Amino acid sequence: MEFDEVLRRRRMVRTYDPDRPVPPELVDKLIRHALRAPSAGFSQGWGFLVLQKPEDRDRYWSVTAPDGPADSWLARMRTAPLLIVALSNKSVYLDRYAQPDKGWADRDETRWPVPYWDVDTGFAALLMHLTAVNEELGSLFFGVPAERVAAFREAFGIPDEFTPVGSLAVGYPAPDKRSPSLRRGHRPVDEVVHHGRWTAAGTPSASDT
Repeated sequence: MEFDEVLRRRRMVRTYDPDRPVPPELVDKLIRHALRAPSAGFSQGWGFLVLQKPEDRDRYWSVTAPDGPADSWLARMRTAPLLIVALSNKSVYLDRYAQPDKGWADRDETRWPVPYWDVDTGFAALLMHLTAVNEELGSLFFGVPAERVAAFREAFGIPDEFTPVGSLAVGYPAPDKRSPSLRRGHRPVDEVVHHGRWTAAGTPSASDT
């Protein structure tokens, strides 16, 4: 599929065919493409928990949504035959940038303007999401509720240094419902893109006058 077409088709899918598992070669491709994501200092401070067996997926839902489906979209998401949890490891980045070639002599976290360990893991998740579209699969990126992170860690033996950034549900799409949020539409380009300097929407820049 051409890249422009992948972007055109990209959307978050919430309903899957439970009788069509994701072939092993496509699961492998999703992960291999995630590993191609950029990372600061080539730190690669990420980890991926792949859940394919029904009992593993059931455990995931039981610890992250123990009260059962809160609404229809969550109930439909449980039909996904594949879950991939993307986790970041801050300590890998702090260690990497304390090495001689990076010029920092310590692991001071305040040097970082944003948590690149989470940013880079998000990049990896996006590559998996786009790969799923390219392979005519559907996927949805969603978070682990903050109050359920501890239960998730315990259920799957997640080391303390890893933080779940988000999960991808993946599978062959079934007839789906559009998210009501889409009614908001895309924000106008001139509200979010600023050339040369930041200007209020509708205000001409110096080069326009």
